[in-house]
Amino acid sequence: MTLNTSLATYLRDRRTRLDPAAFGFGGTRRRTPGLRREEVAQRANISPTWYTWLEQGRGGAPSADVLDRIAKGLLLTEPEREHLFMLAFGHPPEVRYRALEGITPRLQRVLDSFEVSPAIVKTALWDVVAWNQAAAAVLTDYGKLPPDQRNILRIVFCTPQVRDMQRDWTSLARSVVGAFRADAVRAGASAEIGRLVEELSARSPEFAAFWQDNDVQVHGEGTKRLQHPTVGLIELEYSGFAVEGRPDLGMIVYSPASRYDVERVRTLIAAAASSEG
Repeated sequence: MTLNTSLATYLRDRRTRLDPAAFGFGGTRRRTPGLRREEVAQRANISPTWYTWLEQGRGGAPSADVLDRIAKGLLLTEPEREHLFMLAFGHPPEVRYRALEGITPRLQRVLDSFEVSPAIVKTALWDVVAWNQAAAAVLTDYGKLPPDQRNILRIVFCTPQVRDMQRDWTSLARSVVGAFRADAVRAGASAEIGRLVEELSARSPEFAAFWQDNDVQVHGEGTKRLQHPTVGLIELEYSGFAVEGRPDLGMIVYSPASRYDVERVRTLIAAAASSEG
């Protein structure tokens, strides 16, 4: 099977899986399931003739812009869009950053399953978009912050009480900047990086200095030590995980290093629950 034939087959398969009524194309009887070719072309804002040729395996591959519009018209998921580009060009699409406001209920249930391990999901810009009860009790109560302030860099560099809890704030802050640089660049968020860096450089001389160092790090595994004002020292071992199908998201789980740390985390969770009750 040639590349053009594989692309054509994939486009036809995706098209026939769509419900015309969901796009306002109902009202007439159809001999075959899914959208018509001209309806996909309309949604992608391209020529119906050109789209028909693609499904027939005729002509060359479309431009990346046209393929992107077809992917949106067919409501392709990110993995499906990547597969479409692989069929057309032999390589994945150019990385592009997209802001995220939330996560799936299933991923939230994964976070909630860590009863005594604080866990969060962050974007490539290190905005926290999801967390569990333990994270709110031990790290930061993100739910009490405005959404645009749930950024790990803003919290680390601009929140005195959080800074005071870190046993080695300088090492933590330097590693956070290095890992942020790698994540944001990988996600293609150059414009968003510029705005955040400008803001933090104006607010924190330490951030400006660390950013100028141009260090790049990986936030994979390590140990976080917090000097909590209520329960004292808490030692947490953290691990970073990728979120399947979303390369711009990462999950970090902080596991108590000992049974004493588990008890301290439980104490903070209970205190938080009591104050809310």
